[in-house]
Amino acid sequence: MHGARAERARSGKPDLRAVAQSGHQDLMSRVARGDEQAFAELYDLLADRIYGLVLRVMRDPAQSEEVTQEVFIDLWRTASRFHSERGSVTSWAMTIAHRRAVDRVRSAQSTVDREARMAAGQQDTPFDSVSDEVASRFEQRQVRNCLDTLTELQRESVGLAYYQGYTYGEVATLLDTPLGTVKTRLRDGLIRLRDCLGVSK
Repeated sequence: MHGARAERARSGKPDLRAVAQSGHQDLMSRVARGDEQAFAELYDLLADRIYGLVLRVMRDPAQSEEVTQEVFIDLWRTASRFHSERGSVTSWAMTIAHRRAVDRVRSAQSTVDREARMAAGQQDTPFDSVSDEVASRFEQRQVRNCLDTLTELQRESVGLAYYQGYTYGEVATLLDTPLGTVKTRLRDGLIRLRDCLGVSK
């Protein structure tokens, strides 16, 4: 390995892996400064690999697409915490993706277990139920208000993907739009929703 690098150095050929890592680190630095174009490039660079990893953990394409979007929101919010001495941008992103996927699986299992216990015990807690419903309705109203800040195309794409459960491919077919364009609309829409809902970077 080291011999190959030394040979490249002697021959004047660049170490492509080092060049790529340097480019990824530069992208992450720009993302940390709020550069949306850099974020779009990072998305294009890593989306397929992250989705593949999440899908292997979750085995559910629709939920895997949703978790993939959550991973990119995490990357956007926490870009300033990336330190190149701890590893590459790719390995850092994949670690976040794996953690997110595992958390989602555990959460789903916890929900199933909780519902099973409630069904077995048949113990209702009226106050908690009303409180949860009020909180849920408030959150829904807040999300609806923020959806109104999106462009019509972004709102249409987000609605199909996240409220009607269509996959990205199905959304592209329904809207007769290239898949890449749909992904861009969804990514930009999620950024705008995050800002509207006051999610801290």
